[in-house]
Amino acid sequence: MDKTMFFRILNSEMELATGCTEPGAIALTGAYAGAELNKLGEAIQRMEVKASTNIIKNAMAAGIPGTSYTGMPYAAAIGAAAAAPERKLEVINGVSADVYKAAELLVETGKVNVELAKVPQKLYIDVTVYGPTHSARAVIADLHTNLVLLEVDGKEVFKADPNAPVDTGRDVVTPEEIAAFLTVRKIYDFCDKELDPMNDPIDIIRSAISVNGEICERGMEKDYGLAIGPNLERNCRAGVMTRDMVTNSMIVTTAGADARMAGAPFSVVANSGSGNQGITTTMPVVSLAKWKEIPEDKMVRAVTLSNLIAIRIKSKFGRLSAMCGASVAGTGAACGITYLLGGGYDEICRAIHNMIGDVTGMLCDGAKADCSLKISTCVNAAFQAAFMAMRGVRVESTDGIVEDNVEYTIDNFAKLGNEGSGPMDAAILEMMLNKREA
Repeated sequence: MDKTMFFRILNSEMELATGCTEPGAIALTGAYAGAELNKLGEAIQRMEVKASTNIIKNAMAAGIPGTSYTGMPYAAAIGAAAAAPERKLEVINGVSADVYKAAELLVETGKVNVELAKVPQKLYIDVTVYGPTHSARAVIADLHTNLVLLEVDGKEVFKADPNAPVDTGRDVVTPEEIAAFLTVRKIYDFCDKELDPMNDPIDIIRSAISVNGEICERGMEKDYGLAIGPNLERNCRAGVMTRDMVTNSMIVTTAGADARMAGAPFSVVANSGSGNQGITTTMPVVSLAKWKEIPEDKMVRAVTLSNLIAIRIKSKFGRLSAMCGASVAGTGAACGITYLLGGGYDEICRAIHNMIGDVTGMLCDGAKADCSLKISTCVNAAFQAAFMAMRGVRVESTDGIVEDNVEYTIDNFAKLGNEGSGPMDAAILEMMLNKREA
């Protein structure tokens, strides 16, 4: 087996990011525009931000790392003031006090206007910055780091060729290429038989284990957001829950999501454009391996398997959706858990059928504190799916969207997440933007 494509896919779909990915992408778009205005020697006086429904939904309540700020205006203003697009999704990380001050002034004086962009793309961000005499505009679309347009004073200085490979500074494998290449069978055979976990070039997997482990540890040090992880720990200490290997994995994983959604200044390794998905594909598997004292090489195989399954689903599911990405990541985790419990290909297929029969339909109503609550549900479901699979039990093809062939079950799940999202996204955003008084 030629393993090169697997390595390319992992490096394409997993990357380091700070904070929620959607505010990070908004900040990056602002940074591209701000950098162009900087070249003209002008300071930003006002900004216009336009974004697709899914971007607005996922950025409204997410914390900005290193600050107490939330939302799109602050993300765009901080990115534009920082003007360091070379930092990609870490553009917000570690910026100076002057940057925060400039961004705060823009937002609090009403100089950052946000509008809904009426575009077909689910992922679309358009930021224009205005100085005293010049303006600059940047557009990112389809992928969180995919710059497609730069304008200065209304004149085009860069436009991506729609027929050319996406240029994000990395070796990008398109969703179409991933969907054509990956199957559950190929992923299993690669992870179980072909992968040399201690020597193959899978540094991104090792980074996911260490970096995502770090934010989960930090998430237990204080009460971020709803503090789902720390409160699960308190429940165990109070005797109302038992700290078994399932609850332990829920505690570890959700603590990382607590910290991330609150804007804690710690990086994550994202999966398919989502830091929460990166945490959820990785940490339940790592937690179980440590609990059962499973050798490192098998843990690495299982984490790789989990991440690749999630990537395979997302290649058709789409970057953003009206359905919660934790259900996709949890399905990957269920496969990694099943593998650590001694399951083979058949058991992993059963685990996928079980997860899709269970958590399909969990809504994404934006990136916010209670994402960690949804993640706790999906981690619990992942273990249940794995335990059922190991007993030879699966949701049958007579039930719901589940089919006999695991690939068809995944395709049905992805079709709902992708094609079924439009009206639901619009309804969710309308509710989010029009909250009523109690």
